[in-house]
Amino acid sequence: MNWIILVVAGLFESGFAFCLGKMKGVTGTEYYLWGAGFLVCLAISMLLLAKAVHTLPIGTAYPVWTGIGAVSTVILGIVFFDEPVSFIRLFFIATLIASIVGLKMT
Repeated sequence: MNWIILVVAGLFESGFAFCLGKMKGVTGTEYYLWGAGFLVCLAISMLLLAKAVHTLPIGTAYPVWTGIGAVSTVILGIVFFDEPVSFIRLFFIATLIASIVGLKMT
């Protein structure tokens, strides 16, 4: 169950990164709404990470959490922010995913 909590925490990490990206080009009320989304996602992500490390080793949980957040943030950037897609970028995303799986298996 704590692995599921950790995955959800990692997805909320990409949620706060997404909100930061959306804050970049807006002003006024929309800026503050995306800022509020950032804070909510940040709080949920941290609370879920704290819950997961009650039973998972921090040396495994933290890299897995950041890896899930990093991979999903790159995907969100490609889909929503027109960030470039190249072979080398996809290669390193794949190696990051392989590293996350390797940490979980040890």
